[in-house]
Amino acid sequence: MTHKVQIAGYAGSHEQAAVVAAFAKLFRLDDVRAAELLARAPLVIKEGIDAETAEKYRANLEKIGLRVEIIAPAAAPLELALEPVPTPVGAASAAIPPVAGLSVGVNSSAQPAPDAPRWTPPPAPPEPEQPGFKFRIDGRPDYAFLTVQLAANETLKVEASAMATMDTSLKMKTKLRGGLGRFLTGESIFVNEFTAENVSGEIGIAPAAPGDLAHVYLRGNDVIFLQNAAFVACDPRVELATKWQGLMKGFFSGESLFLIRASGEGDLWFNTYGGLIELEVDGDYVVDTGNIVAFTEGLDYRISKVGGYKSLFFSGEGLVCRFSGKGKVWIQTRTSQAFVSWAHWFRPVKNN
Repeated sequence: MTHKVQIAGYAGSHEQAAVVAAFAKLFRLDDVRAAELLARAPLVIKEGIDAETAEKYRANLEKIGLRVEIIAPAAAPLELALEPVPTPVGAASAAIPPVAGLSVGVNSSAQPAPDAPRWTPPPAPPEPEQPGFKFRIDGRPDYAFLTVQLAANETLKVEASAMATMDTSLKMKTKLRGGLGRFLTGESIFVNEFTAENVSGEIGIAPAAPGDLAHVYLRGNDVIFLQNAAFVACDPRVELATKWQGLMKGFFSGESLFLIRASGEGDLWFNTYGGLIELEVDGDYVVDTGNIVAFTEGLDYRISKVGGYKSLFFSGEGLVCRFSGKGKVWIQTRTSQAFVSWAHWFRPVKNN
């Protein structure tokens, strides 16, 4: 059996302005439109629902200060077999009082009251459009693959050898990036720039490491530091520079001597080995050096032992990075060095 829910008016114990505001928020309306609708009470807001759902509507609406009625459908009319009653000649016809629920074939000039106007809440407003390039990420979290749409004459900077597919309208230019700093990290010192000449185009990017991809839109003053192998692609307005970690931080951490400093305005993509987790840091936080992918400027960090020197050499843990301050850290759930150590025991060995 279906029911309908009808707002009868305001409840006396609530301020009308507060009720209008709550009703507007509940149905995503502005206050003026909400007041107009409530002024038309009785107002049917939902019909064709079961009794349990109708009660939920009633509870929510009464909570904000409205009087609500649940109207159940009328029972099917009863059919009666009535004998005609003879009317005396010249006598006035007796008026037959109407009986609810009966259909006796008596014509009436009374018209049924029209139903209150039915109102359906408007659809939710669309999500605000993301600034920057239009893109999608497929295959995540294990083998993330980035596809970026370039409008006519737009350019995208991409890590060398990461391009997997592209439209024929895109032209590639190779530029030097990072100089000696990139060379010492064991990475390519070049970055490729892809430009959609005169017409739009699409490029597919496959990072070297099997894992997830992260996207951040830098806004002017934002700065993110990436591990040397994490960079994938960025807006040409994003400036990439190497940052010296210092001999103690870089050499003894087992990581490279350089970080990539990304700053400016626009999209930035970076990848991980394994899954990706974004952490909010407010105070102190400890991360193994091999699990760090990126972190925001404003976080101080230092390399230290997780235990004593015995733990350093025999526990398998090594050194950790101790962050302090407020910002974000992105970590990866796997490390390539740990995987190599695990796979080492399964390599084929030639018997002498």
